[in-house]
Amino acid sequence: MKANYIEDFQEWTKDFSFYIEVRVRFSETDMYGHMNNTVSFTYFEQARIDYFRHLGILMPAAIDENVEGIPIVADLQCDYVRQVFFDDALKIYTKVAKVGNSSLDIHYLGKNQKDEVCFTGRGTVVQMDPRTGKSVPLSVEARNHLASLSII
Repeated sequence: MKANYIEDFQEWTKDFSFYIEVRVRFSETDMYGHMNNTVSFTYFEQARIDYFRHLGILMPAAIDENVEGIPIVADLQCDYVRQVFFDDALKIYTKVAKVGNSSLDIHYLGKNQKDEVCFTGRGTVVQMDPRTGKSVPLSVEARNHLASLSII
């Protein structure tokens, strides 16, 4: 398995510690019982939100007029390794791979109940000004908080 964002798979997996658990629902499968290929993105979303909450960087409400920036997903990618079926129990691991000036590169790893890799993914979350739609730098406080967590 070789995704373009993974140089050494064994090294890459070592940095994951946070995960959520999900069970593939019947409504998330096709007529063959396979998980629909769009569902991994929903799992990534929930894992990302729970991970941010865990890190203490919960996203502010976009409707708050005092908010200077909100995180938005700029791109999202999934690479499928193994089939996933109805009722499989999955662990969706999440980590910050890179911190930019106004963005975070988030990586994902999905494993089944046999601890087999089923899919990997990555995406960029950009801090955006909800009034202008333009990217804004991460605050000094956010960067310091990420640094204190040894993420940058």
